[in-house]
Amino acid sequence: MGADLSHADAPRPTSRPEAPSALRLDTARICPKGPAVGIDLGTTKSCVAVCQRGRVEILANDHNSRTTPSCVAFTERERLVGEPAELQASLNPENTIYNVKRLIGRRYDDPSVQLCLKNWPYHVVEAGNGKAKVQVSHRGVEKVLYPEEISAMVLYKLKQVAEASLGRPVTQAVITVPAYFSDAQRQATIDAGAIAGLHVLSLVSEPTAAAVAYGLKETRQRKGKRNILIFDLGGGTFDVSILTAQDGVFEVVATAGDSHLGGEDFDQRLANQLAQEFKDKFQEDPAESRKAMQRLKAACKRAKQTLSSNTTATISVDSLYKGIDFHTTVTRACFEDLCCDLFQATMVQVQQVLEEAGLKKSQVHEIGLGGGSTHIPMIQRLLSKFFDGQRLCKSISPEEVVAHGAAIQAAVLTGHRYQNLQNLLLLEVTPVSLGLETVGGVMDVVVKRNSPIPTRESRNFSTTEDQQSSLFLQIYEGERMLTKHNRLLGTITLSGLQPAPRGVPMIVVTFQIDHNNILTVSATERNTGNKKELAIANTRGRLDREEMERILQEEEEHRAQEKLEEEKLEALNALEASTLQLKRAAAEKSLDDRAKRRLLEICEEAAAWMEDNRLAPKKAYEERKKELEGVCSAILTHFNTREAQQQEKPKES
Repeated sequence: MGADLSHADAPRPTSRPEAPSALRLDTARICPKGPAVGIDLGTTKSCVAVCQRGRVEILANDHNSRTTPSCVAFTERERLVGEPAELQASLNPENTIYNVKRLIGRRYDDPSVQLCLKNWPYHVVEAGNGKAKVQVSHRGVEKVLYPEEISAMVLYKLKQVAEASLGRPVTQAVITVPAYFSDAQRQATIDAGAIAGLHVLSLVSEPTAAAVAYGLKETRQRKGKRNILIFDLGGGTFDVSILTAQDGVFEVVATAGDSHLGGEDFDQRLANQLAQEFKDKFQEDPAESRKAMQRLKAACKRAKQTLSSNTTATISVDSLYKGIDFHTTVTRACFEDLCCDLFQATMVQVQQVLEEAGLKKSQVHEIGLGGGSTHIPMIQRLLSKFFDGQRLCKSISPEEVVAHGAAIQAAVLTGHRYQNLQNLLLLEVTPVSLGLETVGGVMDVVVKRNSPIPTRESRNFSTTEDQQSSLFLQIYEGERMLTKHNRLLGTITLSGLQPAPRGVPMIVVTFQIDHNNILTVSATERNTGNKKELAIANTRGRLDREEMERILQEEEEHRAQEKLEEEKLEALNALEASTLQLKRAAAEKSLDDRAKRRLLEICEEAAAWMEDNRLAPKKAYEERKKELEGVCSAILTHFNTREAQQQEKPKES
């Protein structure tokens, strides 16, 4: 078997299918089955929206909030998602999972994962396949979960939000991902959607979704080609993309960014600074306590948000560490100085994306903001200054703009073509270069980063040894010259080659990328037609079939159990409400002391029984309620009958 490839002398064939027809062909076979939603699955917060009758609606959750924290907590009694999970985080830091988007589709030994482990209070472990998993304690049992499972819990919550708002089942969604997400991260996101019971119609990059939202709103009165720059800085990821918009067609020209930069890093900077301040003042180090740092970081996050509209923010954490209260004031200037290098790093990416798009600053017509971190005044100042004072588009909330655009795409993909959505088409690019390892461990790029997708690129190779019977192909993604610095996606072994001198066999290697940025690589021996194909979708980044079946089974069991728990709680609440109502009735009614005392005794007995039977089944609560109401009704009926008889006696005499 030869591990190296050599270039054949044959010319390099290159072809790209027309993206409009390819995408429309995919959408034509999707039958509209109920509403399809757009979901911005964020690092810190997520959002769900729907486009109906040509208008987009952001759907509020059961806390009347238009965004839901991407946070999941495990307790002795239940699993919490969203606001309830976030509220108890400081009390249960080791079992409250957040920022899982920074883990999804990554291996445990990934440097970015190792960096995060230093700051997270929960445990991340290495799975047998090298992937990162989170370890939690749930109902007294230790569990190890893939990041996809945690993301699926957030997606399922958003699915419930949509179903509650729309009054119909929701099974289809467009989910957004950072433009700089790798193939493995995209595949893992699709798996998360499947676990949540969602058919993922398409993955759309976050800047592209934002551009659609802003583009339809800002450019509908303008004719001709418009260049839109989307600056998307969220809780954990940063993307900057340039798109062109013309006649409803949005084409990504170039994209850049950092999948490990966002508001979470700003919070951590401030938390580390204040932990040092605490240490200097009290000679105690709160960094030694995960719980203390979790509480401090939560306070820093609130302070950061305050500093977006005020020049000072007060941080106050009672009994932060070893019983010591911590109170301090942070100024906007101090915060900006602390994170200045991180803010400036985003401008480097802006410059890079302009160069790759071949555009001057003056050729950018709109600048759209996405992600909650774009509320930071210094970010807006730097961006506006970079473009010589150009106005920033703020017509849509940065936290909602990505979900807004995703909802529009979901409507288009399910055939809902309203007047303002007619001819809408998204043309994206691949964010990372893709290629093969050749002689000397050199990366031979087949598909360059920022190549339009869908795309199909072919390259001719040959053998490096005489009579070579097989060829070993290693597929990588990355921008470095040597493959050891890039990321291995998968391997193909093409066996059964016809014996021949080296350099004679002609092997055609084809890279094909669909509109979801999913890669398929094939190798074909030209003379014999001997072919081997690898769909990266079925290898790196995806859970295998057995794992998926196990996870889906566990989720089905959990949801069934959760439904039973909800019904049981409703029965318990109904019993408690009935008890309180009868106690009030006993106090308000003109009963004699004996009847009143008996009613109150029965209600107190019921209250004591509830306290001792919190784990009783639903039927027990329903029977107790029926019994309680029956006895109380009998007492009241008896009292009313006796009263009526006493009132009748004077008339008879």
